[in-house]
Amino acid sequence: MSSNIRITRICQFCGESFTARTTVTKYCSHRCSSRAYKKREKERNISISETETVKHISNEIVELQTRDFLSIKETAELLNVSRRVISYVINSEKLKAVRFGRRVVIRRKDIDQLFS
Repeated sequence: MSSNIRITRICQFCGESFTARTTVTKYCSHRCSSRAYKKREKERNISISETETVKHISNEIVELQTRDFLSIKETAELLNVSRRVISYVINSEKLKAVRFGRRVVIRRKDIDQLFS
């Protein structure tokens, strides 16, 4: 069944004018259709990746909030500051820390008391 419909449309991908034979045609060619599909898939994959990243980061923060002892790096992640700031606060004796060999451990209660 052929159609005698001729509609002037604008391609949703490249913006060029073309003559469509159906009322649902969106793209001027197979090439534009394929490129639009690739663009949609790329954007979908990026959004999925971003949501997974946000979920992973929030899970790490929740895990850090439940732990009793944290390292300098974990404390910095929890408070959203740099490790250097945490080291400065420890050196200025505003935050108590204990050394185990080369490792520095900070109690979660001491971090909470810092802000109360």
